[in-house]
Amino acid sequence: MKEIILLGAGGHCSAVIDVIEQHGLFTIAGIVDKTTQSSENVNGYKIIGVDDDLELLSRRYSYALVTVGQIRDSGIRKNLFNKLKALGYKLPVIASPSAYISKSAKVEEGTIVMTNAFIGANVNIGSNCIINTSSVIEHDTKIGKNCHIATSAVVNGGVNIGDEVFIGSNSTVIQNKKVPDNFFVKAGCI
Repeated sequence: MKEIILLGAGGHCSAVIDVIEQHGLFTIAGIVDKTTQSSENVNGYKIIGVDDDLELLSRRYSYALVTVGQIRDSGIRKNLFNKLKALGYKLPVIASPSAYISKSAKVEEGTIVMTNAFIGANVNIGSNCIINTSSVIEHDTKIGKNCHIATSAVVNGGVNIGDEVFIGSNSTVIQNKKVPDNFFVKAGCI
């Protein structure tokens, strides 16, 4: 199996680890975080370095994934993604086995599709996105880069979501709407 390193040791990392373990295509080599201590680990995986070690680690590992969460600001995820790309890492799409992704959908590199998410026909999802647990992305929707569609959010058909957008838990985006870049939709909103 291919080895992958994860960037970010917070709560989102724990959730991503569950998906990677279920996915079965990668072995987690370890986690890179802002700081490291020899006793630190996440779900049994060691912290193997800090952000400044990424260039050195690229000599040993080809695959990486940003596992920092995102609520108001996508800047940290975006910067880490760009750094990994510049260093030549491959950023795979990781999808839970329980997620549904239509054959006609396109999901770009570095995106994580969590447990029970639904991605319908002709959906396009940009790079470095989080499609979180039980979210629904309906047909003909376009989602830009560096977005987070939170738990149980519903994005109806024909929606166009810009880059660096957060759609909160249990919110609904009505069909054929446009959501501009850097927009924040609170949990439970319509």
